[in-house]
Amino acid sequence: MARVEMVMPKMGESIMEGTVLKWLKQVGDTIEQDESVLEVATDKVDTEVPAIHAGVLQQILVEEGQVVAVGAPIAIIETDAAAASNGQAPATEAAPVAVGAEAAQVAEQVPFVPNAAAASAAATGGSQLGEAQPGRFYSPLVLNIAREEGISMADLERLPGTGQGGRVTKKDILDFVANRGQQPAQAAAPVAQAAAPAPQAASAVSAPAPAAQPAAAPASKPAPSVSGNQEIIEMDRMRKMIAQRMVDSKRISPHVTSFVEADVTNIVQWREKHKDAYKKREGENLTYTPILVQAIVKAIQDFPNINVSVDGDYIIKKRDINIGLAVALPSGNLIVPVIHNADQLNLNGLSKRVNDLANRARQNKLKPEDLANGTYTVSNVGSFGNVMGTPIIMQPQVAIMALGAIKKKPAVIETPQGDLIGIRHFMFLSHSYDHRVVDGSLGGMFVRRVADYLEQFDPNTAI
Repeated sequence: MARVEMVMPKMGESIMEGTVLKWLKQVGDTIEQDESVLEVATDKVDTEVPAIHAGVLQQILVEEGQVVAVGAPIAIIETDAAAASNGQAPATEAAPVAVGAEAAQVAEQVPFVPNAAAASAAATGGSQLGEAQPGRFYSPLVLNIAREEGISMADLERLPGTGQGGRVTKKDILDFVANRGQQPAQAAAPVAQAAAPAPQAASAVSAPAPAAQPAAAPASKPAPSVSGNQEIIEMDRMRKMIAQRMVDSKRISPHVTSFVEADVTNIVQWREKHKDAYKKREGENLTYTPILVQAIVKAIQDFPNINVSVDGDYIIKKRDINIGLAVALPSGNLIVPVIHNADQLNLNGLSKRVNDLANRARQNKLKPEDLANGTYTVSNVGSFGNVMGTPIIMQPQVAIMALGAIKKKPAVIETPQGDLIGIRHFMFLSHSYDHRVVDGSLGGMFVRRVADYLEQFDPNTAI
């Protein structure tokens, strides 16, 4: 028999940690290779983690609800000698080293504010800072929050962490940000103790003053209604992430929205003509979404400056065209899977990809890579009966389009014999864009070009 460590796998680009949601196997259970052992949540998706070895689950090293760095051991599996000698075990031991190198590289790439900010941070939140811990691992999420909130690297190294090995978690740094401005009476104390020996600073951290406790009050559960006519519902994990990202996006990007109404009569008639045969041939529905995505892809090729992201004072132009699709889940939450290299798919390929992603999203079967590297996002608000909307940009992208419901309207039809009044199908396109890098001319011309491609749709298109 041999003991093999099961480690937290890497679940997508830039994902450096995960939260254990639920263990699907218990100590003593027999596990087959590739059988799901636990459910893990990242900041992008919930997914099941399979075993890379068959055997017996001998020990669980991480409790449910605990945050674990990629590459860290999470369980011990007892295998037979043959399985242990197949050459896979050394790979699991090497994983933490590779992850550590990658984490160091990420940390080097994330700039921090100058140390001049350290004095301000110490003056407002010094009571939460302890002895410096240089060289400690920080996840990209923690580094981004530190950069956005003006926390210097020196302060971050002195911030006590509650994660594994003293690591600073998202909760630790958010608590520091929330509390650092709420203790003016104690602001001078850390400054006066700056020259004190390190052991005193460490003891101050390990035994915080009781006066610091009321600072957490704003995050407490609201008081119940006396009359009983209110219900208090705590947000689930995904809703909390959505809320935070929407607030961040509105804070980061000055949003502007342009609207265009497109005549999509040819598309409606074409779909009515082909949908039944397509359903019989492919076993799935033919929707409007792939046609709309194809028009957006063509417009991006015409206006590549829409397919960019912003990093500080730099604009990063993307060669890949990866279209994110906002999908409503049964829980009411939203998730955005991505059609990678959408410009390389024909209409039938786009249709299959759209259906596949939507179905797996609603069944909670998406993989982390299905949500990564989107460059432009589409939200179909028309599926809820809405004629238009003002969507919020998915960071770090710079634009998003909302597709409204298709409605019949009377319209003036120009013919060689004169103008006529007829019934046509129209839909609104709402294009929100980041006014830091997308001016009104580019944002307006882009959405107009999408409408042009929709109105020029060839009714003889084959699928």
